[in-house]
Amino acid sequence: MFDVLMYLFEIYIYNQVDMRIDQDQLTDDLSTVGFQRNDIYNALHWLEKLADYQEGKASPVFLNAHPFSARIYTQEEKQRLDVDCRGFLWFLENTQVLNLETREMVIERIMALDTLEFNLDDLKWVVLMVLFNIPGCENAYQKMEELLFDIHKGIIH
Repeated sequence: MFDVLMYLFEIYIYNQVDMRIDQDQLTDDLSTVGFQRNDIYNALHWLEKLADYQEGKASPVFLNAHPFSARIYTQEEKQRLDVDCRGFLWFLENTQVLNLETREMVIERIMALDTLEFNLDDLKWVVLMVLFNIPGCENAYQKMEELLFDIHKGIIH
């Protein structure tokens, strides 16, 4: 399923291809490329839930947090998000790539993946997908894209 999401993001979403594609046609196209139909359906459902954030239909429950508070992860979240992933989420919050709301959206979308194998590179792509789909997160998306693709590699500040 995650491979389908990556493929869709790179080919259709990131390249701003017209997404008014017939879902049946898209499913057929993805099957032709070699993806399993079950993975395709799961990925499309995952993207529909992500689109709900964009349209304001869904939002994780949030509490106002004190500036010195820390996010406590559930056991299930710890199993999916290892120490490196949790540390990177903390880094993204401290560099203002993520805020409390977008962090929770990222965690929710990660937990909705149908995989137990998840690593730091996967996390970076999920963060990029979430930020891309949330109105008002353009600057955060750009910062994340720079981190992911290391655009300024070799430039001395």
